[in-house]
Order: sequence, then C-alpha cells, then structure tokens
Amino acid sequence: MRGAAMSLTAAASGLVVFLLSVSVVQGQNDWGVTYSSTKICAVKGSTVEIRCNITYPSPWRGSVNTLEKTFWFTKWRDGEPVDLTTDSEYSGRVEDLCENNICTLRIKNLRESDSAVYRFRFETNQAGGEYGGWTGVTLSVSNPDLQVTSRYWLYCQISCHQSSNPSYIWYKNGQIIQGETSRYTSNTNNADSYSCALKGHEDFPSPPVCVRGQSCNRVTYTERSICAPKGSSVDISCTYSSFTDKLKSKFWFSPERSHQGQNPSQPEDLSEDPQYAGRVQILETERGRSTLRISDLRDSDSAQYRFKFKTPSFEWRSDLPGTTLTVTALQVQVIRAKVYNYSTEAELKCHSSCSPAGSLNYVWFKNGEKITTTMKSSYKGLIQPRDNISCALEGHEDLPSPPVYAPKLPSVSVSPSAEIEEGSSVTLTCSSDANPAANYTWYKEDEDSPKASGQIFNITDFRAEHSGSYSCGAQNKLGRSNSTLHLSVGTGSSTMIVNIIRTTLGVLILILVFLLSLWMRKKKALRSTTEAPEPEEIELDSDPEYENDSDTAAQTEDTEEQEDLV
Repeated sequence: MRGAAMSLTAAASGLVVFLLSVSVVQGQNDWGVTYSSTKICAVKGSTVEIRCNITYPSPWRGSVNTLEKTFWFTKWRDGEPVDLTTDSEYSGRVEDLCENNICTLRIKNLRESDSAVYRFRFETNQAGGEYGGWTGVTLSVSNPDLQVTSRYWLYCQISCHQSSNPSYIWYKNGQIIQGETSRYTSNTNNADSYSCALKGHEDFPSPPVCVRGQSCNRVTYTERSICAPKGSSVDISCTYSSFTDKLKSKFWFSPERSHQGQNPSQPEDLSEDPQYAGRVQILETERGRSTLRISDLRDSDSAQYRFKFKTPSFEWRSDLPGTTLTVTALQVQVIRAKVYNYSTEAELKCHSSCSPAGSLNYVWFKNGEKITTTMKSSYKGLIQPRDNISCALEGHEDLPSPPVYAPKLPSVSVSPSAEIEEGSSVTLTCSSDANPAANYTWYKEDEDSPKASGQIFNITDFRAEHSGSYSCGAQNKLGRSNSTLHLSVGTGSSTMIVNIIRTTLGVLILILVFLLSLWMRKKKALRSTTEAPEPEEIELDSDPEYENDSDTAAQTEDTEEQEDLV
C-alpha cells in the first residue's frame, strides 16, 4: 500500500546481558537439548537470543531419523505446548532459526511481559521421535526507571546490569551530562527534564522526566525501534512539550545524514533532503505530537531519526537517542512441513520481522507465477521437489522475498581427483544453493548407519575395504535430494610408472617393426624394377634339308674366295 500509513513495531539489535552462562544438557540415549545459558536478563526494547544445541540418533528403529519440526514455547494449551511463532503476543517479534542442529530463538522489541521460562521441543519423522528440554532458559526483561526521590535527587533504577557496580549515562534536556552512578543531583530549574540509561544500552534510555510537575522541555519517542518491509511506508512519532509554548522551529533529522551538509554540527531537516524528496511527510494530528512518514522505503533509509525544536530562549539537544528504523526484505519462513516421496505438504509464512499495526495483503508466487487463492501472510499447499515459493506485499510485487525450495541435486566432488592410492587421504565434498539451508548426511552402499554428517567427509587412510559407492543426502524442511559417486583403490604411483614404461616400450617396438616391414617391401619393389631380364634360349629346327643347304652355301663361299686369290 504505497503511500499509506503503516506503523510497524519491531526491533533493532540490542545488547543482551548474560547473568549466568553455563551449559545445561538434558537427554539420554543420544536424544538431548543443550542450552547455552540458564538465565538471561535484557533491557526492554532490545533484542535477545536464546540458543540451544540438539542431538538425536540418525538411524532409529531401523530407519533414517530426520529432523521435521522445531519450536520454542512458554505455555501450554489443551495439553500441548504452544509454538511461539503462532502466539499473537509475539506476532512479528520472534524468529526460530535452526541450522546444523543449533537452534536460536530471537525475540525483538522486548516487553516486560516477555519475562518467562523458554523451553525447546523438536520432532523427527519417526513415530515417537519427540523430545523437549524441560529445564529451559529464564528470561528477565527490565526497563530503566527514573525516579525523582526529592527536589534535588534523581535515581536510575534497573535490574539488568553486568556487574555489581554498573555505569550509567545521564541526559539533561536531551544532552549528555556528567555522571556515571545511579544517582544524580539536579538543579531547581522547573523547565529541565532528565533521562538515564545503562552504559552499553544507550539506545534504550528511560523516558524524560520533569524535575518538578509535568510541564517541562522534553521529547518522548513513541517507539525506540521500528522495522518495516522494503517498499512500504512507516510512521515515526514523538510527543514534545516546551515550557514557554513559543516554538521558533521544529523538524525531524537523521544524525547519520547530518555530515552531508555544509555545517556538520547543525542537523538537516529531512523534508529538505533531496534523497527523501517526494517520500517524506510531517503530520501533526494533535497538539504536541509530530509524526514523520516515510513512503517507498529503501535500504538506505535504515537509520536513526530524531526530533528537534527551538524556542527564542531554548534548544532541545540531540544527544538523546531517537527511533531506530530498520528496513528489511520479506522472508518466507517454513512453519511446518511433512515430506512425502514425491511432494511436501507445507505451511509457510511471509514476514519481515515486523509487527504491522493494521492488516496487510500479501501476494504469493509459485515458480514465478502468482497464486490467487490467498492474500494472507500464510500459505498452505503441496510443494513439488522443483517448486520454489516466494511472497511480496500487494502493490510491491517487484520486491519479492527470496524463494524457498527443497535441495537441488547435490554436486559431489572428491579430492584428490586422480586415482586413489591405498593409504592416502580422501576428501568428499557435497554442495546443494537450498533454502532453508540444507543439512548433509553421507552413506555407503549396503550400510544402514550414516558414515558422517556435514558437507565434508574425510577418509584419512583409504583401504580396499573402503571402495564402493558413497551417497550424499541434502535435506531441509521441504525435501531431500541425493547424489552418488564410486570410489576404488588404484594400483599405486610406482606400479603405474612401470606400467606406463612397459606400454611405451611395447608401442615403440611395434612402430619399429612396422617401419622395418615397410622398408623391406619398398626395397624389394625397387630391385624388381632395376634388374635386366635374362636372354631366352631359341631352339632351332634340325631339318636335313636346311642342313644341306647350309653346307652347299659354305662350299660355294669357299670356292669363290679361292678363285679370288688366284
């Protein structure tokens, strides 16, 4: 709803005070919950994180045992623990984050009513696979309380502190003054107001208190921290009063942007800042109340915002923290899911860690296509292995949340990538861009028990019995995917070298024999073309008639020669 007022309460990060930080382990037979601390004390308005580690057997009762549901609770309804993410008192203020069996409950914008014992419970896909850590973590939420004990004495009371001698910060008319103890001596000026904070928790001071009566110079912010989705609108409000009732000027500013002006010591009116042009309105619906409305929120709008006013004789200082705005993107949270062979039945929630003051309309997308069956913040339906689901605020469909989806087909690699030599170390790595992030489990063929968990699986002394097929299973709340590769022991580097030499020599010998054969054939062919052919024997006919003629001719030739001589 672009341009519409939407006051959203939530939390910016705040410091948490751990009074006792010891691990408490609850469980038996490989089932257990380990809390990182048993008691936590935090300041009202801040953020707290309660953390635990869970353990459960991977194979159980002959089947693979996988994590299916996790939640934190403080109370019971109809004999069942109530998931905090479904409790209206915590709406938009809690996050349940689990990764690698470490689960964290994050509560923002703490209230004094949040003081309770927080317990964790998880369920697996097997019947009876339920476990809860019943001791839990005790959270105490305290608010800085400034009391005027006499005409001169001020006392800052707070139960959350880090030591027996905590340090305090004091403000007079919005300006920091000297004083680090819980008591402060004031003057008798009726126009002055004071505020205090625990050192280390400066963003969460007490509201300003008039020294005398109810009329003095002061600014009180409605909310110390606000969280709003990107692209939406937000209202930041305060009440203010002047002892003289004659105001010279009043405006909202951001300390983070004051340095951009020509005079860094003077705050800049946001209504004159070009980056807020057309997106800022100052509303005064009643006397003594000012509201800063920022529309079409951007990431760069995350900052602290303060109010300032002047009279002819007084100026409200700007040291006192104002309202911190955090602009966040929407996220899809998996509330619960049941995985079948070819699909997953899931309940999803679209949130931005913010508590909207009014109802909002949401848009859901499956594989980029709009789902028209619901406009609520939650979605229920069947999800196929290749589906991805995202959400957006109505009117801001161009700013959807990151999609959630089951793990894609894992990519499995082995190092070293060459042939494995017996006795060497082998590292298998599995990777799958799932959302929520995937947990990884390694299995070997024909073995029921998993070999390892995590993305990396190391085999330090690889032997022949280690040969076989290994599969990597990537799993999140929305599904599971597997990839397999085969490993086997090679012949070793020395044997490989000998085999290479033998093979090379054999090839060379064959080449030489072939060349020699070609040479001999060529030589034989050349010889046959250069040698002359042998003369043929002619057998003459021995007919007597020819013989007599020959004799007669010879005699006649001799007679002629003799006559010539005479």
